This record gives sequence, structure tokens and C-alpha cells, in this order.
Amino acid sequence: MSAAPLAVVLVSGGLDSMVAAGHAREAGFDILALSVDYNQRHQVELAAARRIARALDAKRHVVLPLDLSAFGGSALTADIDVPKGGVGDDIPVTYVPARNTIFLSLALGWAEAAGARDLFIGVNALDYSGYPDCRPEFIAAFEGLAELATKAGVEGQPFKIHAPLQHMTKADIAREAARLGLDAGMSWSCYDPAPGGKHCGLCDSCRLRSKGFEEAGLPDPTIYATRP
Repeated sequence: MSAAPLAVVLVSGGLDSMVAAGHAREAGFDILALSVDYNQRHQVELAAARRIARALDAKRHVVLPLDLSAFGGSALTADIDVPKGGVGDDIPVTYVPARNTIFLSLALGWAEAAGARDLFIGVNALDYSGYPDCRPEFIAAFEGLAELATKAGVEGQPFKIHAPLQHMTKADIAREAARLGLDAGMSWSCYDPAPGGKHCGLCDSCRLRSKGFEEAGLPDPTIYATRP
């Protein structure tokens, strides 16, 4: 019996990355889970990432330290208040400069080293905060870059970047978690954790999470300090 193919999955600890990892498992991949400790404000998400990696029987889980607070430029990596006024049209200050480009580059490096040709990322371009590195154009461009930038790509072994949630609403994603048999309560979304291990309930990520469960008609397992 041949071994299952490997896929490197970016697992932040959030609902989206959990469902993306669930898709990788459903597709028959053995999961190499990659989380990045970038000194983010919401470090609690890394504990969620560990829970998710265990629940999905990841073959290996690497939590890679990379302190992006040395650069700053985001409410998640610098002394900037996380906005709580609702999801707007402009790119919010919770955007971390080039974050998904950095994370996919790290995932690509591990994939090439491990002999994997598939990468999974939980980006979404419908119910989201407007980050430019969540768009389909970005994923397609990075896939092209991966072919040019690696020994494997140059030798005719291209990489596939899977973004299975790309065109899903948050309600769709909540339903997918239920369909895949994943406990959404394992995941963490809040950018500005409240005391007592609660989601703040007011940041963009909390609002989008709550909206997803409500529109899906599913119970929300999240404990909020303030109900969105």
C-alpha cells in the first residue's frame, strides 16, 4: 500500500485554516501543519493551532518563530489599537504587511524540502477584511512564482496552492466545519483577546465569525466578552 501524499497546510488556529486543513485530510493528504509565531497580539491562536493539528492527525506540526513585531506596521504586531467599529471598506490596520506572502514562502520551503507538491491555505475573498493577500489573483501569482523560484519547479515538478475556501462565505465555512466533523470551538479568531480566554466580540474577525454561524443557522461555540 503506497503512502499518502504530503501537503503543507498553514494552520493559524483560526476557523478558516482549520477547515482548509480538514479539506486536505478529506482529499487524502498526510498533513504537515505549519504555524508561525510572529509575536502576534493574539498568541492564544497558537494553542488553537496545536489543538487542530492534533485533531487532524498531522504527521508533523511545526510552530516556527519569526518575530514580525521587529517590523511593526500592523495592529497585530505593534502598539496600535485593534479597530472595534465594524468591518469597513478600507484595508484595516490589522493587515500585517505581506503576511501571506511570507507564510506561503515558508510553507513552500518546507514543501520542497519534504518532497510535498501541495500547499493549503485558508484564505477567503468574500466575507473578509479586504486584505490584498487573500485574493484569487494573489494565489495564482504565488503559484507561478513557486514554479520559477524552486529547484522542483524548474525541474518540472510544479507546486499546487490549494485555497478551498476562496469563494466561500463565512456561513459556508461554518457549514463546512460541521460537514467535516470538526469542532469549531477548537479554533480561535479574535485579534484582541479579552481576559478569561474570551473573544472580544467587536474586532473584525469576531464580527465575521459570529455572522458566519448566525447565517449558517448553526450554534456558535465561541465565548465572547461582548456579543457581536
